[in-house]
Amino acid sequence: MTEKTFIPGPEQRLAFREALGCFGTGVTVVTTNTANGPAAITVNSFASVSLDPPLVLWCLDRDSNRYDAFHDCEHYAIHVMAQEQHDQALRFARNGFDFSHADWQPDQSGRPRLTECLARFDCRLAARHEAGDHLILVGQVEKVMHRPGQGLIFKRGQFGGFADLI
Repeated sequence: MTEKTFIPGPEQRLAFREALGCFGTGVTVVTTNTANGPAAITVNSFASVSLDPPLVLWCLDRDSNRYDAFHDCEHYAIHVMAQEQHDQALRFARNGFDFSHADWQPDQSGRPRLTECLARFDCRLAARHEAGDHLILVGQVEKVMHRPGQGLIFKRGQFGGFADLI
C-alpha cells in the first residue's frame, strides 16, 4: 500500500474526499416538515457541541437538492440510525421526499419522527454558520430518545456495522 501526501485544493478534491473517508462516522437521518410535506436527508456530519445548553450540529451541502428545505427549517429531528436501518438510510440519501418506505409520525411541531432508530434529538434551530461549500446548522436539543442497539456506520463510501468486542 502506498501512502499519499498532498496539499488539498481543487485539483486534489477526490484525493481529499478519499482521505476524509478513512474516518468512520455514525449515520444519521435528519427530518423536517416543509410546506410540501416531510423531508429527510442522510448525514454523517453530526456532532455534539455543548451539554449546557444542549447543542448539536450537522452540515448541509449547498449543492443538495434538499438545501432549501433544511436551510429554512426551524425544527428538525436528528435520528441516529441502527445497523439494521441501512436500507432506510440509503433510500433517504437518494430521495429525501419519499417517505413511503418509512415508519414515522409527526410530533407537535411537525417534525417527522422515524421509528426504530437508536437515538433521536428533536431540535430547534439555534444558529446557521457559512462554511465553504456547506452550511453548519446548530440545534438546541428540546427532547431526546435513545435505546440499546448497534449503530450504522459509514466509511470509505460504504455502510457497515460494528463488530462486538469480546
